[in-house]
Amino acid sequence: MRFRRTFIFVDLSGFTTFTEQHGDGTAAQLLSKFRAVARAVGSHQGVRIDKYLGDGLMAVAVEAYDGITFAMELQRHATIACAPLSLRIGIATGDTMLFEGQDYIGWAPNMAARLCDAAHGVGALMPAEQAVNLPVGLSALQHPAVDLPGFQGPIEVVALAGEPLIDGRYDINEVVLGAPFVS
Repeated sequence: MRFRRTFIFVDLSGFTTFTEQHGDGTAAQLLSKFRAVARAVGSHQGVRIDKYLGDGLMAVAVEAYDGITFAMELQRHATIACAPLSLRIGIATGDTMLFEGQDYIGWAPNMAARLCDAAHGVGALMPAEQAVNLPVGLSALQHPAVDLPGFQGPIEVVALAGEPLIDGRYDINEVVLGAPFVS
């Protein structure tokens, strides 16, 4: 059975070098902050973090709008929580299959993963034809086409910029700034 989903791959750019320069303990603290922020943003946007991939993650959204908002909000909050590192993000929407109940197979997860790899110094990349009905506050910036392993020919992409306009019902600054959780 195939179904449509939006996939978001995220990587902490420069994490290996950061670990070498600052040690495992400091790197683990930074990674812990990254994951806490990702969980908080994902929870608010209704986006499921499917798996952590070392210093990155793969998230899945039912609606493209929510997946894009998640990616850009994660990027915004990670600017504080993960400094001095930045994020590389790849986003793609398409039909997929769930293989053996745990792995997604299809064009969209592969595309999102490759776009994440290609997003050095850019932030977030997505296929140009999918940059429609973006959340208010975001814009699609022209970016040169990219050659991606496993895909034929150059892929037309855009870089996302801006901050999505979201309601003020949540504030994850407690997570970002390290305030203790109070239930």
